[in-house]
Amino acid sequence: MRAGLLEPGRTVLVLVDLQERFAPAIEGWEQIVERAAILARAATLIGVPVVVTEQYPKGLGPTVGPIAEALPDFKPLVKTSFPATAAEGFDLGGRDQAVLCGVETHVCVQQSALELLDRGVAVQLAVDATGSRHAVDRDAALSRMEMAGVVPTTAEAVGFELLGSADADGFREFQGMIR
Repeated sequence: MRAGLLEPGRTVLVLVDLQERFAPAIEGWEQIVERAAILARAATLIGVPVVVTEQYPKGLGPTVGPIAEALPDFKPLVKTSFPATAAEGFDLGGRDQAVLCGVETHVCVQQSALELLDRGVAVQLAVDATGSRHAVDRDAALSRMEMAGVVPTTAEAVGFELLGSADADGFREFQGMIR
């Protein structure tokens, strides 16, 4: 799948395992959650569907507050397998572009991205909204995913790309989110 511009009618945002128990272990956790929450609010504003997964919530806890607050009606898909695509009910609704973020970059995020690529989905990864316990694991995963065809991006770039124009509905509100 060629990596072109994101289009709201073709895109799904996938938030992978942004759960409470990861907070003390993940390098840069606060920024990851902040940027993921911006992505979630922007997707909702623009009309892009959002899929939220939770890895074994009995042990890792629920999705963190800022994400839940950004998506008041979300229903997380619970999984024990690492890729988000393995969660019961995971569905892109026929869309062929996905933006991913979450943790851990080298486990669930990477396996989700590679699975989506295998399905012919164009995948972008918000690198400012993903992390691992160790920088070396994150760096290796980012490199591997990019070599496989995942396009690195940022939360802010995704928002502006989906809006497409300063004339778009929601532009001013999005600007307020990122300031």
